[in-house]
Amino acid sequence: MASETLCASDQRGGNFCRESKGHNEINPGESQKSFSCSCECHGKSASQARNGSVSFGERFHKDHLGDHSGGLLTEKSNQTDVGSERLVGVSLSDVRTVTNASEKACLHEEHESCDACNSIKLQQYMKKQRNNTLQDLYFQEEYDDDDDDDSDWEPVSPFVIKKWFCANCTMPNFDDVCHCEVCGEDRECEFFRFDPIDSLVGQEAQMSNETDAGSSDLSLRTRTAIGFDEKMLLHAEVEMKSHPHPERPDRLRAIASSLAAAGIFPGKCSLIPAREITQEELLRVHSLDHVEAVQHTSHMLASYFTSDTYANEHSACAARVAAGLCSDLARTIVSGSAKNGFALVRPPGHHAGVRQAMGFCLHNNAAVAALAAQSAGAKKVLIVDWDVHHGNGTQEIFEGNKSVLYISLHRHENGRFYPGTGAVDEVGIMDAEGFSVNIPWSCGGVGDNDYIYAFQHVVLPIALEFAPDITIVSAGFDAARGDPLGCCDVTPAGYAQMTHLLTSISEGKLLVILEGGYNLRSISTSATAVVKVLLGDNPYCEMSDIVPSRAGLQAILQVLKVQLKYWPILKATYLVLQSQWGLVASDNRDQMKKRRHLVGPVWWKWGSKRFVYELFYGRPHSRHVHVKRMRLG
Repeated sequence: MASETLCASDQRGGNFCRESKGHNEINPGESQKSFSCSCECHGKSASQARNGSVSFGERFHKDHLGDHSGGLLTEKSNQTDVGSERLVGVSLSDVRTVTNASEKACLHEEHESCDACNSIKLQQYMKKQRNNTLQDLYFQEEYDDDDDDDSDWEPVSPFVIKKWFCANCTMPNFDDVCHCEVCGEDRECEFFRFDPIDSLVGQEAQMSNETDAGSSDLSLRTRTAIGFDEKMLLHAEVEMKSHPHPERPDRLRAIASSLAAAGIFPGKCSLIPAREITQEELLRVHSLDHVEAVQHTSHMLASYFTSDTYANEHSACAARVAAGLCSDLARTIVSGSAKNGFALVRPPGHHAGVRQAMGFCLHNNAAVAALAAQSAGAKKVLIVDWDVHHGNGTQEIFEGNKSVLYISLHRHENGRFYPGTGAVDEVGIMDAEGFSVNIPWSCGGVGDNDYIYAFQHVVLPIALEFAPDITIVSAGFDAARGDPLGCCDVTPAGYAQMTHLLTSISEGKLLVILEGGYNLRSISTSATAVVKVLLGDNPYCEMSDIVPSRAGLQAILQVLKVQLKYWPILKATYLVLQSQWGLVASDNRDQMKKRRHLVGPVWWKWGSKRFVYELFYGRPHSRHVHVKRMRLG
């Protein structure tokens, strides 16, 4: 008799029957009877099953695993009676139907051709695979997942954080806040309540007609000249990035709007006509390759000199207009046609060197203005750069020219702050040593007191000794309070005071050129305060109450020590400040020592242990006298 069933195994667990230990023999009659019953349960006779019917194992795999083209199932082999067939290492993915003609087919002992045992073990194995945990699969020696269909797999969408960018400082904020966490500006703020552009253009046309007619306005000699043109608003970043660029056209709009709201401009100031600077004038400052590289951007929709210095098709024109306005303002002031001037221009310029554009700068406007002033009759030019970043381009251009004195106050932090130049020992080269004066701050948060103290003890003494014919200010307002890049604490009153101090030099011939500054509120209020001083306002400041920070005093002492070699007038100041620094340092050491050797609480000075408290900590009034003595010094 022949009994037919499905047997399967895999390479790891192929010999299921060998693993059974408790089977008993059955006679052939019982085997035939059970086989017939199993066929009748499916509506087929035993003869039909032997004549090509599909086995239960095949139906199981078709129903539960699917009939894949990879050959999970094979056709039933021929039904001719053959000898006993052994199941030799058949894998689970290669299931076959086997005919067993043995008279003594045993389901109870270790027999490799036992059909019934193999069928039972196959079902147990499939059940075990369905119940496997992830840990079981991980420790499984061989796991074949080639048959898994991953065609419908998609990556999980990342969690998107909604944010908005502040219109004032461009810093990002979470969507659920209504005020900028950097500058405190309201999310729905509006800066440009006034649009002075049309009136500015009208005044420019009027002044151009007066110039063409040869009219001489004597009042212009006592007024402040302003340089502005709307073409500079076309310089903007074309490529939209994840963060708005801080050097944007809104900077000029914010300042112009603030001046118009204060009734200063147009009205109290005179607008000079704009022109593009010539290539010959630029070649006095920059190399031919640099000038041609900037000009070439006019043929491109968007380009970058560095990762943060962009240009579009209008940038070259905007840079030439800015340089032309600075050049004409310098000539106007030197010739006496205007008392002073303010250049409301962009792109900025003090990072642009002889051969490179960088730091948002294309052409060096201050350098162009200095050379234009000299061509108009000025022999010596002072450039004061209070931008929070060092003007590496301006220093490079004039480091060998002793007719131009360059003084810069900036964050340096031992070269860690952009652009990394401007150390205290960078004093110029060759015959111009001492004509580059760098006042590098060692940290952020520098405020009005440190800047004004540096003006009193370094800038003004050297400037008065130099005796320039015109003073040019590279007026970056990124050291202002709230600026996202500068992170310092200079107020509009501080900028006004510094401007007022500079009016005492060069007979009041002063040209202020806009450089950096990226908080619209800060630059607009600071620029307005500066222009008011140019118009004659006298800001009140009690100079005797100026006390610098410890870091500020240390930086100023380092500058005086280096510059003593070139400016002997600084010696007396250096000695006085050095004694004050000794008092500050000793006082600081005493305070640290007292904190380390704490002997009692503060209320001892009011009780019976007052004598012990004063013995170790000193008397309170003596400390006040010490602080007062420092301020008077």
